[in-house]
Amino acid sequence: MISFSQVTKRYPGGLEALRQVSLTIGAGEMVFVTGPSGAGKSTLLKLMAALERPSSGSVIVNGQNVAALRPRAVPFLRRKFGLIFQDQKLLFDRTAFDNVMLPLAITGFERREAARRVRAALDKVGLLAKEKSYPVRLSGGEQQRLAIARAIVHRPAILLADEPTGNLDTAYAAEIGELFRSFNQVGVTVVIATHDEALAARLKPRLIALKSGRVAA
Repeated sequence: MISFSQVTKRYPGGLEALRQVSLTIGAGEMVFVTGPSGAGKSTLLKLMAALERPSSGSVIVNGQNVAALRPRAVPFLRRKFGLIFQDQKLLFDRTAFDNVMLPLAITGFERREAARRVRAALDKVGLLAKEKSYPVRLSGGEQQRLAIARAIVHRPAILLADEPTGNLDTAYAAEIGELFRSFNQVGVTVVIATHDEALAARLKPRLIALKSGRVAA
């Protein structure tokens, strides 16, 4: 499903975030990308979702070469992904319901079907009773669950999460981990960039370790 072949990502100024990375992630796998800060974990996820393009090498997602995609084709590729960022990118002037509705509104879903999907996603993460709440009224763990609901509302085949438990206490982190496990159990490919050793021990995913932009293990 996802294949990197000799991928290097070089940023302006000469910084190489990734160097000659080759790896394969199969459909339905749960994979944790680990390594110290600056190892290239976030860049790896951004390349998968075509948020970045490789400087050299190839990134293949479902048979499509990300580097060769025309700009108008990129949004169609991204519909395969659910993306969860470190800063969540929630809209604090919109309710929980409207935050989750946003990706469906952008892609033109019929309103009634979209509302049904939004409530199903909120129910999945335990926030249905708070659909009218604004993010500022939610706890840190609830905000992260809201971000997850928004990422999975369009039923993506691949879920990418960048440090999803980084700012959460142990109990909230365990809850988030169980959500990822439940998605993976129904066939969603889950790729998580994380420092969270306790989460890895709990979920027992396949591990890919990065160090200084290279695959270390």
